[in-house]
Amino acid sequence: MQRLAYECAEAVAAQLKPGVTEREAARMQRTWLRERGVRDWFHLPFAWFGDRTAFVNFRVPLQFFPTDRPLEPGMPFILDMAPVYEGCTADIGYSGSLGVNPVQNRLMDDLEAHRELILREVRERRPLREIYEDVDRLMARQGYANRHRAYPFGVIAHKVDRVTERRWSPHVFGFGTRALKGLAADALHGHREGWSPLWSPYRFSDHPPQPGLWAVEPHLGFRGTGAKFEEILVVTGSADPEQSAFWLDDDLPHVRRWAEDK
Repeated sequence: MQRLAYECAEAVAAQLKPGVTEREAARMQRTWLRERGVRDWFHLPFAWFGDRTAFVNFRVPLQFFPTDRPLEPGMPFILDMAPVYEGCTADIGYSGSLGVNPVQNRLMDDLEAHRELILREVRERRPLREIYEDVDRLMARQGYANRHRAYPFGVIAHKVDRVTERRWSPHVFGFGTRALKGLAADALHGHREGWSPLWSPYRFSDHPPQPGLWAVEPHLGFRGTGAKFEEILVVTGSADPEQSAFWLDDDLPHVRRWAEDK
């Protein structure tokens, strides 16, 4: 499912041209995935252009939704989608630009260190809150601002679970109701046991990584330009460090990019 979502992002990115709006880019993602059988969503697709990739002046949740902002040459963009297919949920983020954007290119290069840090410290069973703080410190050393802090609850990640498929898939404020029910059930279950399905900078995330699937999205910002990746991290209860946590797939656009640069 994750690979299908990234295929969608690459296909839509290849069709973007000057004048396409965020709303049109989000609709292109929905159409592409629906043509391939997707009928449910953790959340509907988003698209952010220009300084909206860095969430400049975002104050309320409604500002995350696509707007009529048109794409211009050299402008950065982020496509973000969370489709559900055959009960499996993906939640991905794809960063690019219309033509060359040196600032976003640098941000993407520097995200590699965050992917490595997160995996290493999850394998060390460090509390999620401490890993979040280490990501913050790495961003500061790199000279960037933490933009995932602008998300609800400041999350860098959240758990995703299997979803029971139905013929009719309602959504509220852009989020699939069945996926939200699953997250709420995780939150209730976790509260009783001392963990949270939200990976945040707050006290409720002050616990070791909980086994399951986590959609992880470190998001860097610099002077009105943002970049991120988002992908699934698998956490298990294995005593073997390499099996205790691993990225679901290493054949993804940002990972291939870093490999080609070496």
